[in-house]
Amino acid sequence: PFKVTYPRIMFSIITPSFRQLDWLKLCAASIADQEGVSLEHIVQDAGGGPEMEEWGATQKGLRLVIEKDNGMYDAINRGLQKGRGGLCAYLNCDEQYLPGTLQRVGEQFALHPEVDVFFGDAHVVGLQGEYFCTRHALLPQKAHTLVSYNLSILTCATFFRRKILDEHQLFFDTAWKDAGDAVWALTLAKKRIPMGLLGFATSVFTDTGENMNLRPNGVVELKKLSALAPWWARHGKPLVVAHHRLRKWLNGHYRGRPLRYEIFTKSSPTKRVGFEVAKSTAVWRSRL
Repeated sequence: PFKVTYPRIMFSIITPSFRQLDWLKLCAASIADQEGVSLEHIVQDAGGGPEMEEWGATQKGLRLVIEKDNGMYDAINRGLQKGRGGLCAYLNCDEQYLPGTLQRVGEQFALHPEVDVFFGDAHVVGLQGEYFCTRHALLPQKAHTLVSYNLSILTCATFFRRKILDEHQLFFDTAWKDAGDAVWALTLAKKRIPMGLLGFATSVFTDTGENMNLRPNGVVELKKLSALAPWWARHGKPLVVAHHRLRKWLNGHYRGRPLRYEIFTKSSPTKRVGFEVAKSTAVWRSRL
């Protein structure tokens, strides 16, 4: 059968890093085995050290930059400024791409030149790669993003054209140390950046129990975000959340399905391990 081929566009994948080499090795492996695309992987590391430098020197196609930064979002901005790819994303150390992700994402950008930002779905897993839930993306809405402690997107499944950096300077606001993702999503909506949904899982997020929004400063910043919401959203938060859940239901996010994913684990850092799930769930029980 006739097969459509799409032009290759280089991806710039940025990983902010600080004393997470064990997780970074798995993240980097999930980028290195992507096929059918041109890419560069820039690791912005704030800690360094001999072990990090020795590992970085062995990684073909990985650019390790060791320099002090002003937090995670500053590290991401620094990496994005160094990047050359027309398509960009950032992937934290405790996150991975699923096989074939970047090729599928590149095809969607080629098919939809009108879209500047795409959001995909992501599986949340435990320390050994075991399945927790699936986070299905929804286009972010201002009221829900401000008053809810639950973003409708995960950044590990977010991809965007470099033009939004060049034309709109849509870098991350470094004044926010933990909630910068939410502020960035709000800015996308405010500037009316064309956004779309991929409709498939691209990534895995590891719930380590130490993720940023669970830290004290993360809780403080989420409360600061809530204070920026319109009065009707703050006082009507249950209705805002209910509307968000209705959107999820209408989009079939609560409909469990069998699924399979393959990732690297600490016990298998060089070969992907397959996980079979009899019925998926959208409920992240450890965050209820």
